[in-house]
Amino acid sequence: MSVTQVPHQAAIESPPQPPARPGGWRNRLYRFDTRRTPYLLVAPFFVLFAIFGLFPIVFNGVVALRHWRLDDPATGWAGGANFTRLLGDEDFWNALGNTFGIFLLSTVPQLLLALIIANLLNRRLRGNTWWRVGVLLPYVTPVAASTLVFAVFFARDNGLANWLLGVVGFGQEQPLDWRAAKWSSWIAIAVMVNWKWIGYNALLYLSAMQSISKDVYEAAAVDGAGPWRQLWRITVPMIQPVVIFTVVLSTIGGLQLFNEPMLFDENPAAASGGSNGQFQTIAQLIYKVGWKDLNLGYAAAMSWALFLIILVVAGLNALLTNRIGGGRR
Repeated sequence: MSVTQVPHQAAIESPPQPPARPGGWRNRLYRFDTRRTPYLLVAPFFVLFAIFGLFPIVFNGVVALRHWRLDDPATGWAGGANFTRLLGDEDFWNALGNTFGIFLLSTVPQLLLALIIANLLNRRLRGNTWWRVGVLLPYVTPVAASTLVFAVFFARDNGLANWLLGVVGFGQEQPLDWRAAKWSSWIAIAVMVNWKWIGYNALLYLSAMQSISKDVYEAAAVDGAGPWRQLWRITVPMIQPVVIFTVVLSTIGGLQLFNEPMLFDENPAAASGGSNGQFQTIAQLIYKVGWKDLNLGYAAAMSWALFLIILVVAGLNALLTNRIGGGRR
């Protein structure tokens, strides 16, 4: 082997060297960009959440453990006295019953109708875009405007709801006062809630249905499955994550109901939920106790009780929905 061939062979056999990192300030800038920049990008969310989310929750918990009134500057430690008072408060249990009653009348029909409407919109229809925009219009309508319209709709005298009942033979002797009884006021408020949220949930279901392959439905049709069976045996199990999301979201919104019963009342400023509290929700009662009775400590205890109730009910609903959906697969 000649002398001139040795360096050439060594150059061929030597492994390639990794590119050298930039030195000095460029190296520090590179490491900062790759390690610190992602945290800086997500930091604004956590800062805003800590200020407007976490701090109010913690501070509200502190207020719930104290005797805190707006008309009495002297505050003192209450411990669990505010929470113990809830157990014997008839107004609290009445509001809790009203909240759950309206919640059941609104959430269950709302999600079922949204699922059926989404299944219809998932088919080939003329003017598909217009139908999809149309079902979303109630959601973009301001709550105050829609609730005032429904208040007129459910009016005792000259209300369209009583006129429709008269057409089918009900309420001809005496018009129904929708605000007077629990069951009638619950139905009226549930109709308002359903009208606003059915279209929103239907579009969520529709977006999930769009990802299901058409081959699945064609194979089911060949096996003899009709549209109704395809909906419950194929569509619902395959969009189960979205169904659980809407169940949890509807649970949170239904148990925090405030605007509809507040504006449905003939005297909204009192926040009494009717003459005898027949449709007063917990959110209304918290507002009344805190800003009408000026008892912030007791109102904070109610809000924490509502928070815990929502966590339990939302968790149970999500678990039940997950098991039902899993059993249909």
